[in-house]
Amino acid sequence: MIVGIHHVALRVADLDEGAERWSRQFGFTVAERHVDRVYLRCAFEDYSLELISSGERPGFDHAGWELAEGRSFDGLEGTPEERPGRPASLHLTDPDGYGVELVEWTPRANDFPDAARLSTDLPAFHPVKVGHVNVLSGDVRGLAAFYVDTLGFRLTDRLGDEGIWLHVNNDHHVLAMLEKEPAHFHHLALELRDIGEMRLLLDHLAKHGRWVIWGPGRHGVAASIFAYIRIPEEDLIVELYCDMEQLRAGHVPRDWEDTPHSSNIWGTLPPRTYFRFDAEAIELERGQLQALGRAPG
Repeated sequence: MIVGIHHVALRVADLDEGAERWSRQFGFTVAERHVDRVYLRCAFEDYSLELISSGERPGFDHAGWELAEGRSFDGLEGTPEERPGRPASLHLTDPDGYGVELVEWTPRANDFPDAARLSTDLPAFHPVKVGHVNVLSGDVRGLAAFYVDTLGFRLTDRLGDEGIWLHVNNDHHVLAMLEKEPAHFHHLALELRDIGEMRLLLDHLAKHGRWVIWGPGRHGVAASIFAYIRIPEEDLIVELYCDMEQLRAGHVPRDWEDTPHSSNIWGTLPPRTYFRFDAEAIELERGQLQALGRAPG
């Protein structure tokens, strides 16, 4: 039913500041700007990041998922929303209260690879795509059942009783969930082409005062090279990744042992603050920036 992640939507305190920050720091390009929201894209796609001006606490609003060609909203509760110039969509809420937007499939304007297309609008550096999202939940089995039974996601892997990874295409996962309290959106992930691009972006983010809270490393589950960046402004984390496992046809779900090797075959487990979003955790991480003396100006 679902062919891939379409976009991630975030609530922001200041729409202009948010659009400028995500564009300058992470390589997005503004596709459309409206009074209450901005749509940003990685390359030539419609958009992959939606920033919403909101009086609510900044943070994750919803994930958008694209329907397979020819699939409709039949059998799902709710009324599809028709938007001029955009595919129809349907908004749902999952068992943990996270927003879900189903987006109708539309033909691509151009099927040639991005690298072969001409453009003077894109920045020199930009992510390949928004690849997946990850949440913390008090009931990962119940949450996974919603996405599998209602939306047709497929199980990729399990990590003991703590983690579940779901896929809809050849990518190892588009949605992951870990059994942690309190429930909280954890991260959105940006795919890069290789570890060289990761180094480039990490150097760039350091100039903007960003810090790595875990990594670089390589996951056992999914096999991807990773680095995680704290984004206090939207109360979430961004994962930079490359070299994710591509699933073979007929993939059979696997059960991983809950060991450090499953999390990071190169070395360390995540720090305790990795699963926290409180002010104390962020200040503990910030303090590490000064652990070896004052950073050069």
